[in-house]
Amino acid sequence: MILDLYNNLETYLVIAALLFGLGIFGMLNRRSLIGMLIAAELLLGGASLNFMAFNRFLAPDPTTGQIFTLFIMGIAAAEAAIALSIIIAVYRNFKSIDTEDIAELQG
Repeated sequence: MILDLYNNLETYLVIAALLFGLGIFGMLNRRSLIGMLIAAELLLGGASLNFMAFNRFLAPDPTTGQIFTLFIMGIAAAEAAIALSIIIAVYRNFKSIDTEDIAELQG
């Protein structure tokens, strides 16, 4: 019974959809920049899981999904580094990381 869950594409797709849905919910619901960053990582994790699931069950070439997942991991690492540096710069100027506090930026 449990082994059937591991060999089923729908199980992976449901988990990926839950991760992606939690990421969307977090992006829309969170007010702090750190919470939004974590939600963005959940979004990328859900997308990576989809690529790996389709790679395992449907792809004729087993490296295609893995390459896409490695690119997503690289993008996530770069996004986290850039976002954290922006968050630090915003905190130094405004003494807050709440998105409502920084909505009055003048450019």
